[in-house]
Amino acid sequence: MINGTDLRNAMISGANNIAKHRSSIDKLNIFPVPDGDTGTNMSMTMANASAELQKEDGGTVAEAAHIAASGLLRGARGNSGVILSLLFRGFSEGVKDKETISGSDLAKALSVGVEAAYKAVMKPTEGTILTVSRVASEKGQAASEIDDDAVYVWSAICQGAEEALAETPEQLPVLKKAGVVDAGGQGLCCIFEGMMSVFRDGVILQNDSNEEIVADLTSEDSFASAAAEFDTDIHFTYCTEFIVSREKEPAKDPEELRRYLQTIGDCVVVVADDDIIKTHVHTEAPNCALEAALTYGQLLTVKIDNMKEQHRRAKEANDAAKAKAEKEALKPAEPTEDVGFVAVAAGDGLKTLFKDLGCSYVVSGGQTMNPSTEDIMKAVLATPAKTVLVLPNNKNITMAAEQVIPLVKDRKVMVLPTRTIPQGLSAMLAYDPDITCEANAVKMVESAGNVSTGTVTYAARDSEFGGHRIKEGDILGLVNGKLTLIEKDIVHTCSKLTRSMVDRSTAFITIIYGADITEEQANDAFSRIKSKVASDIEITLVNGGQPIHYFLISVE
Repeated sequence: MINGTDLRNAMISGANNIAKHRSSIDKLNIFPVPDGDTGTNMSMTMANASAELQKEDGGTVAEAAHIAASGLLRGARGNSGVILSLLFRGFSEGVKDKETISGSDLAKALSVGVEAAYKAVMKPTEGTILTVSRVASEKGQAASEIDDDAVYVWSAICQGAEEALAETPEQLPVLKKAGVVDAGGQGLCCIFEGMMSVFRDGVILQNDSNEEIVADLTSEDSFASAAAEFDTDIHFTYCTEFIVSREKEPAKDPEELRRYLQTIGDCVVVVADDDIIKTHVHTEAPNCALEAALTYGQLLTVKIDNMKEQHRRAKEANDAAKAKAEKEALKPAEPTEDVGFVAVAAGDGLKTLFKDLGCSYVVSGGQTMNPSTEDIMKAVLATPAKTVLVLPNNKNITMAAEQVIPLVKDRKVMVLPTRTIPQGLSAMLAYDPDITCEANAVKMVESAGNVSTGTVTYAARDSEFGGHRIKEGDILGLVNGKLTLIEKDIVHTCSKLTRSMVDRSTAFITIIYGADITEEQANDAFSRIKSKVASDIEITLVNGGQPIHYFLISVE
């Protein structure tokens, strides 16, 4: 049997153990949305519960569980922390009025917490902390039917959690691609392991990592942005989190707040106790969310983050780091082959595409990311060819590329004046290995000139251009660099712009979608365009992953 002191010490031990492994858990984060690091979020959440528990000496299991749940809710950081608080709040409900608990009580209480966690998440995704907790709960309930011993059951819970964690890469392709397990699930396993040390051996694990985790709810970062580890795409702009007191009479049901928030956003999490409601939502209308919250009581804490801007900055930083690593990795190669290619592009999808077409190296660059002459020269020297054709794919990069020609002495460099990514792709497709480099240069430039390039991007600031009044955030459509459309909807702009570029001679359309476009939006654009143009036009959809430009459209 487990008593109140056992549970108190177990929670403190769990908090210490995840604090010990915080850094390694942080490194598992791979989701493309801006988010506070999972290990740090969960550690800070547990630290708050631990701090509250250490103020008490013992008491009943029900009392210890209630103190822990209250501390977790108030200290919950990020979605991982909120889900953790939900699990143990449900656990607290499951042991209500109990002085001691058996193995079956443990399993049943955890199942209540799992149910609460799944219910709170708008779109539960398997392969996350939710899955790990659910499988652990199921294993615990099965074990309790064999033996009601608390240590036996908790051992099964820990084993189930580890087994579920190992399977998370098979459930979420993004984890498998990165070669990692789910960060939230790993954190939960660490907490369960810390609790097991007390249940089995009576030993509170210590955080000997020399990285003290302090619960500080007053600092600006303590209420970190929770950008939904359960949703890998950003559908709304503002991550909105707040705590509202439940002071108004008659008391309103928090479920009403949840249902309302689901009508104005996604990734909704609403957690409440007798005193407060803690809420997280992604929305375009944070003001509406806050107004709804005020009908419950005073706002105690508010944090609103522009996730798209955070994502853009994070991606730029990541691209810059990757470009630096690539540049440092380039080593001069002997020119053993006849012909090689170097292209300039940004976005993993575009880089892969150019390499698949035969480019030895793709230099990171493009709009707002112009590589230097040295960057291009290093890629040329690393290409093992006697003649290297360079495709700058941007008018602002051509001159820097041309400066490479006199600097390289051991091979011939030819710069093709491709001004856009679609022109560069068309040029590569036109290459004929059976003719001379000079003839190929003419053929490739001619092919590039037959391509019309459409661009869908956004206005970075208010301005007036070409007789048009433009507001920051407007969606802009350009054809071969000329402003053509000013709209509000990205997909509509893509469809409308493409249709304006098509004529009777059009045979091919390629739609290249960028880093800030979801697969759903891309497929929507594809469907709209396909339904509006002639059936004999071949349309291809490509994930370019490029920054800045929502869509690049090639029309030939």
